[in-house]
Amino acid sequence: MLEDLSRPLADRMRPASLSTFVGQQHILKPGKPLYQAILSGRLHSMIFWGPPGTGKTTLARLVAKQSDAEFMPVSAVLSGVKEIRAAVEQARIIRESQGRRSVLFVDEAHRFNKAQQDAFLPHVEDGTVYFIGATTENPSFALNNALLSRARVYVLNALAETDLLHVLAQALANHYAHIACADEIKQQFAQASDGDARRLLNLLELAVEVTESQSSTEISGEIAQEVLTGGVRRFDHHGEAFYNQISALHKAVRGSSPDAALYWLCRMIDAGCDLSYLARRIVRIASEDIGNADPRALQIAINAWEAQERLGSPEGELTLAQAVLYLACAPKSNAVYTAFKAALNAAKQSGSLDVPLYLRNAPSTLMQSLDYGKAYRYAHNEPQAYAAGENYFPESLAGSRYYDPVNRGLEIKIAEKLKHLQNLDAQWQAANKA
Repeated sequence: MLEDLSRPLADRMRPASLSTFVGQQHILKPGKPLYQAILSGRLHSMIFWGPPGTGKTTLARLVAKQSDAEFMPVSAVLSGVKEIRAAVEQARIIRESQGRRSVLFVDEAHRFNKAQQDAFLPHVEDGTVYFIGATTENPSFALNNALLSRARVYVLNALAETDLLHVLAQALANHYAHIACADEIKQQFAQASDGDARRLLNLLELAVEVTESQSSTEISGEIAQEVLTGGVRRFDHHGEAFYNQISALHKAVRGSSPDAALYWLCRMIDAGCDLSYLARRIVRIASEDIGNADPRALQIAINAWEAQERLGSPEGELTLAQAVLYLACAPKSNAVYTAFKAALNAAKQSGSLDVPLYLRNAPSTLMQSLDYGKAYRYAHNEPQAYAAGENYFPESLAGSRYYDPVNRGLEIKIAEKLKHLQNLDAQWQAANKA
């Protein structure tokens, strides 16, 4: 049978059985629930969550095929409630006339809104269709709880380099046997594919077209360079991978790992992340995880942001790298962050407490007659410029403490200063009790 060359290579390479499926052994090894379900033809609703090109659609097709069920694909990008209802009606007819089950496969399921997701819930519930959704987004945030409760989530991982090389070897052997490709170039294709088998096969297909157009039978280094130039890493701008990577950057800085922090920064820069967003996050990290242990960290972060905006890319990227390295190496303290959260919580819970009269300003005669500012102790006139024993809180919150400096960096000195002031308060209180 002649091969249909009009179909993309990725579609022609789609595995027809579990034995030819590459990768995802953590869920597809014998004994694993999904493997056993596919092998036995036991259908249940499921969600495949993973990066592009990891086999989500192929697995859905294998599930339907092994279960002798009608496969009914629906695209969340192109379809609405009308298309869903039509698919459900078709599934009902198939069940009544043939006694066969149907798999409603929704690609990019996260793009369906709540109304669209709700539209097929009753039909999943009554068994008219089995739902299989494919998504690159975290189902916890992208899909309705009602839908999640009716489907099992399977996580698919980006393909390992060894898996990609295996796919590449199969493609060359089965579809391009007349084309030679050196191992070094195969490695380049696998690395550029970034765990995405579809991307790998698309790159290979393009490389073969260029090779054949030059009347050659070997993918040269020059052709590979031409095809691979401009490839981007897996990065979905405000999707799951985006937040995972910014989280890794933040935690690497917090963990005082300058090399890892620099790596994650470069990963995001390489993927085209908005530099202003990165700069804002770096400034936030300076306050949240270094704070007053090294106040220079905040200034360096702000300076890096300003320099990046003035220089633009690529020159300005180096300033962000400098700031990240400084923050990662700086002494760490979350005392400011913790104090801020505690004080904010107190402000929310305590309501609109009155400002004590002696702390109020009294610019008018009326205010003065109401004792605004009366008995206020001007700190500069007190010994050591400190009004020992004075309370600056609303009366019901007197003595509250939120800020607890850590024993690192400049906060060692700050803690010593606060301890000294607390001793002065204690001495004043003891003297005034007497």
